[in-house]
Amino acid sequence: QVDLVEAGGGSVRAGGSLKLSCKNTYSSASMAWFRQAPGKNREGVASILTGSDRTFYGESVEGRFTISQDNAKTTIFLQMNGLKPDDTAVYYCAADRSACPAAWWSPGFSALAFSPSCYKYWGQGTQVTVSS
Repeated sequence: QVDLVEAGGGSVRAGGSLKLSCKNTYSSASMAWFRQAPGKNREGVASILTGSDRTFYGESVEGRFTISQDNAKTTIFLQMNGLKPDDTAVYYCAADRSACPAAWWSPGFSALAFSPSCYKYWGQGTQVTVSS
C-alpha cells in the first residue's frame, strides 16, 4: 500500500509563508505538488526528480516556491514564500509518473511533469488559505 501523507497547510496573510511536507511510504523517481482552487482545474506547482534533485516550477510560483526533499528521499517539501490570495487552494502531493516517461531535457517534459493524469498516487490534500 502506497501512502502519501501531507501536512503543513493553514491560513496566512498575503506576503506570508508556509511549508508543506509529503511523506512517501515508497520510493518514487518523480514527485510533484499540485493545487486545485474551487471551480478550477488541478494545476501543477512544482516537480522534483528524486534521483538528481532536479526541480521544475509552474510559471505562477517560480521564484516564490521551492520544492525540496530530505536526505532519505522519502519526504518532499514545498516552501511557499510571498503568498498571494490567488495561491489559495487545496494542495496535493503526487508520486510515480512512470505512466508518462520523458527525459527532463525533452521539449514535452514540462507538460508531462505537470499533468495530473500522469501520476499514479495522490495525497489527501491540505488546504492553504491566503487572505488579503
